[in-house]
Amino acid sequence: MKYLSGMIIILTVLVLYLIFFVVPPAEGLGESVRIAFFHIPMAWISVLAFLMSAWWAAAYLRKGSARQDSLSARSAKLGFVFVLLATVSGAVFSKLTWGAYWNWDPRQTTIFVLILIYGAYLTLRAAIPEPRKRARTSAVYSLFSCLTVPFLVFIIPRLYFSLHPTPVLNSGGHIDMEPVMLGTLLAALLDATLIYFRLLFQNLPKEAPHES
Repeated sequence: MKYLSGMIIILTVLVLYLIFFVVPPAEGLGESVRIAFFHIPMAWISVLAFLMSAWWAAAYLRKGSARQDSLSARSAKLGFVFVLLATVSGAVFSKLTWGAYWNWDPRQTTIFVLILIYGAYLTLRAAIPEPRKRARTSAVYSLFSCLTVPFLVFIIPRLYFSLHPTPVLNSGGHIDMEPVMLGTLLAALLDATLIYFRLLFQNLPKEAPHES
């Protein structure tokens, strides 16, 4: 783990240098484009974390391992934190670009629904004191919640007009990004992914008790 931590530190410093000193202002967005290199990785990790939470929830329902329950719960908690960070960074971008922190754009609306869904997950876990019942109930909830993630993040926002900038991969399947920006974004995504897994497995024993 110490080697992973060292790699994360080096990569984080590199990514920050690229964002603030190498990436040029974008046409139509100016300097505010730099926020995207924080916002997109945070949004990506929230999706990854929610999907992994469901993966380990399914593993728990098959095997009944407390370690799987702990991983599922930890991943959902991390996903919740990252989706909040994605929302905040998106709101700052919205303020700088459109003059308002919140305008109920389709992407803002669906991410708000996602926050409510996983906020309810955390509330559910906190409300059930018995470990095994809590693990089983939250595992089922995680699996059903996961089904909403692709629709709320990738499908529904594309059905309506949105002020949100065109995604990196557009509808034609082409990448609309300068090479230096794309390289920086990929480095930021890798960095965020490593941070997620480092936090997920931090201090997790091989036979972890049920997560509270």
